[in-house]
Amino acid sequence: MIARIVEEVRRNPALPVAPLCRAVALDRQKYYRFLRSQPRSGRDLELRSEIQKIALEWPRYGYRRITHELRRRGFRVNHKRVHRLMVEDNLLCLRHRAWHSTTDSGHGYRIYPYLVPDLSLTGPNQLWVSDITYIRLELEFIYLAVVLDAFSRRVIGWDLGRSLDSGLALNALLMALSSRDFVPGLVHHSDRGVQYASTDYTDLLKLHGIRLSMSRSGNPYDNAKAESFMKTLKYEEVYLQDYRSLTEARIGIAHFLEEVYNRKRLHSAIGYVPPFEFEQKMTVDLLPGIMT
Repeated sequence: MIARIVEEVRRNPALPVAPLCRAVALDRQKYYRFLRSQPRSGRDLELRSEIQKIALEWPRYGYRRITHELRRRGFRVNHKRVHRLMVEDNLLCLRHRAWHSTTDSGHGYRIYPYLVPDLSLTGPNQLWVSDITYIRLELEFIYLAVVLDAFSRRVIGWDLGRSLDSGLALNALLMALSSRDFVPGLVHHSDRGVQYASTDYTDLLKLHGIRLSMSRSGNPYDNAKAESFMKTLKYEEVYLQDYRSLTEARIGIAHFLEEVYNRKRLHSAIGYVPPFEFEQKMTVDLLPGIMT
């Protein structure tokens, strides 16, 4: 009886085990003990091997993202099975590190209203989000400014440097402006930091007909898309490296942003595809003005 249930689940991994066991008055613990006692099939060994390969390539992927990557590689598998195998193989993510603030909102520049809730995104170049984070080297801190397209989550502008002055954020914005073709009315959202409120930065946005949006006071989730990206960057690139200099960090981070994050890493918010692929799949009529 147990062997028949095991075979049925193997043929259709989406079948829930608990109802099957209840239907034949079988204790689920007996089912799982029987399963653990059986030698693994070639397909099971192949699946475990592929999970380990993905985990080595993407050390910060969780079990759901690995499940989607397995499906892209031709495996029929559900997330519960992947989770179980990852637990058995101890494929766990590293924990958080200490946080260091890069936002100075105690300035005299104008604070702009929070416009994001009024937007309903239907394509790229409707909302850009920006943020700055620090990266610890052996002897110093360096800083990274990024601009992302909120619809596709694609990094469209960035700069890395030793100073937190407005020039860092300005260089990231200039890259975004030069790499995308957009129409006036685009919204640029950021926190209230002095880099984004400075005259040079706001004047450049206004010159291009871009509307300014800033997070509300005491609402850290207002810039959640940008902050989520920064967390991904830290866990999947920075914490796995040991940069000795600004030059080494620039080379590694450039590769991660341009080749890994934009073109290879699966993003859960856009259907588990990379941002570049997500934009490429959209029709020209739906997404006018994309520059690739």
